[in-house]
Amino acid sequence: MNDEPRPLDTGVGQPTPGQQTPGQHTLGPHVVGSRVVVRRLVPGETGPSGGPAMTDVLGVCEAWGDGVCVVRPADGVPVTIALRDVVSGKPVPPRPSVRDRVPARVAQEHGFALFPDLVTEPLGGWVLRDSATATARRANSVLAFGPSGLDGDTDVERVLAHYDRPVAAVLTGSPEHARLTALGWVPESNESDTLFQVAALAQVSRALRGAAHPDAAVHGTTAPGGTGDEAWVRVTVGDHATAFAALDPAPDGDWLGLGGLAVDPAQRRRGLGLAALAACVGWGGERGASTVFLQVLGDNAPALALYERLGFRTHHRYRYLTPR
Repeated sequence: MNDEPRPLDTGVGQPTPGQQTPGQHTLGPHVVGSRVVVRRLVPGETGPSGGPAMTDVLGVCEAWGDGVCVVRPADGVPVTIALRDVVSGKPVPPRPSVRDRVPARVAQEHGFALFPDLVTEPLGGWVLRDSATATARRANSVLAFGPSGLDGDTDVERVLAHYDRPVAAVLTGSPEHARLTALGWVPESNESDTLFQVAALAQVSRALRGAAHPDAAVHGTTAPGGTGDEAWVRVTVGDHATAFAALDPAPDGDWLGLGGLAVDPAQRRRGLGLAALAACVGWGGERGASTVFLQVLGDNAPALALYERLGFRTHHRYRYLTPR
């Protein structure tokens, strides 16, 4: 579909070839605060066809009135456009955030930091993952997001030889999902898909404002198998709640991962889980994290409702398969 803005047919005086009539648009004061594209005349200049020159401006409409509209493009420099020069325009969807544009495979790689002793080995385009201390499937399975690039079933044979209990993580509905299913692989359990959720750390911090607890403590040297450099921390709230967090150590790593949230059943509904999350997020924010992520089963309705209130949304969904 061509998203090029087009003048609307108002039924009044159609322009001659090479020209357009100003005022044919659906813009107005109602688009202030929205992302818009505006085609405008460039006074005093001639276009390639001999008619008036025109140019497009894409950005957020900041003002509309007193004969002008103001649009702020991505470079941050506002453009003031006389309304008489507006040829056409329309609201456009918000630009996806940087974190939303990150491929699922890359997002998963940020999560490697959650397991300090994780050993990874490339298998073509797949990744074999092993941890001596973690029991999570994410740390003891092959990440099969996308084709491996190996000939035939060499990749599957290598996976079967590598693991005592082979498990593959595949994007739901992907060609890898279909391929392994055709080879007889089945869901590793009866659980629903796993949802990889992301949020802006600033938004989560605001949502957790007031959740701090005096008994919350951050322990930066207890990572199983880790080096104690505080890239991985465990948070406790007394003896009743715990969680852990990790900051991706890559040079451009500003992703904070959350995991292991647990609350003593006898102490639930007292805000202890929120306090543990708040301490994790605060620790990550102090170290420059701007994105926070976690993973949750798709049928865990209470957790999903909580995370939605905190600002999380699903980045991608995947499932675990194992040979029958």
